Amino acid sequence: MTEPVTITLAGPPQGKGRARAFLRGGHIGHYTPEKTRSYEGMIRTVAMDQMAGKIPFDEPVEFVLRAVFTAPASWSNRKRTQAYTGEIKPGKKPDLDNIAKAWNDALNGVVYRDDSLICRMTLDKRYGPQSLVVVTVRPMPTFRDSQVLEVAA
Repeated sequence: MTEPVTITLAGPPQGKGRARAFLRGGHIGHYTPEKTRSYEGMIRTVAMDQMAGKIPFDEPVEFVLRAVFTAPASWSNRKRTQAYTGEIKPGKKPDLDNIAKAWNDALNGVVYRDDSLICRMTLDKRYGPQSLVVVTVRPMPTFRDSQVLEVAA
């Protein structure tokens, strides 16, 4: 497969929660919090619909993620406009790397064979009129592809 795959999930972006540890019968175990499992499940469902029977990438890929947050309702119209035009950035939780981790893990085996195939990541957090996350996964351009793109530009 050489065509990019774009997956959109409406709703507030969520980060991957830390694994929790427990002690039972003298043994330590770990589990992923329910909220994270649920969110990753929603991502996988949307990704499977988008893939529609296509074979996952088995080559180096580029991963592009954009997390969009709505501006707080308490903000003035002027401040909201500044947020939507990018003058104000969402320096708030969840951390961008944790959002990416949730998506990377959820797309394993669905969009790409393994997240070790990701060779380039572009991550972005911004404000917008609707909360959502948009992820595009595409094959990494080869050196020859890069030369063709430079000549064309």
